[in-house]
Amino acid sequence: MNADRATVEELVYQTCTALDRNDYPEFLGLCDKQFEYKVTTFSPEIRKDMTWLDHNRAEMEELFHTLPKHNSDHAPLTRNAVVYKVSYDEGKNQANVVTALQIFRTSLDGGATQLFAVGKYYDTVSLDSEKPILVKRHVKLDTRDLGWGNHIPL
Repeated sequence: MNADRATVEELVYQTCTALDRNDYPEFLGLCDKQFEYKVTTFSPEIRKDMTWLDHNRAEMEELFHTLPKHNSDHAPLTRNAVVYKVSYDEGKNQANVVTALQIFRTSLDGGATQLFAVGKYYDTVSLDSEKPILVKRHVKLDTRDLGWGNHIPL
C-alpha cells in the first residue's frame, strides 16, 4: 500500500483518541503484532537518556490488563498531537512519523486543567496492509516529572 500523508496522520490521531478514552483494545487494534512501545527522557543530571518504559505488544496487553489493580491517578488525560513530518521508506514499505505532543490533565477534584507532559512521538508505521498500522512508538519526553500514579501509556 502507498498511504498518503493524511492516512498516516489519521492513524496517529486515532491512537491519541483511543488512549484519551482509555480504550486500550482499540489502541492495540491500531498496532502491529510486533508492536514496540518505549518512553524515554533526557536527564541533564546524569547526562543520558532514562528509559521509563520499554514494552513489546504482549507486555503492553499485560499492562492494560493490570491497570485496574494499580494505585493510579484517575484524572483524565487529553493528548494534543500535531504531526510534523512523515517520511517514507519505500524499501521497507514504512513511514517514519514525528509528532509534537502535549498532554493535559484535568483534575477530578475541582476540574482544573493543566499541562501534564510535553514531548514527541517517533512512530514507525507499516504500509503493508490495507490501512497503516503502528509498528513502533518511541515517546521522547521533555517533561521529567510526571508525579505519582501515572501508569497509562502516553
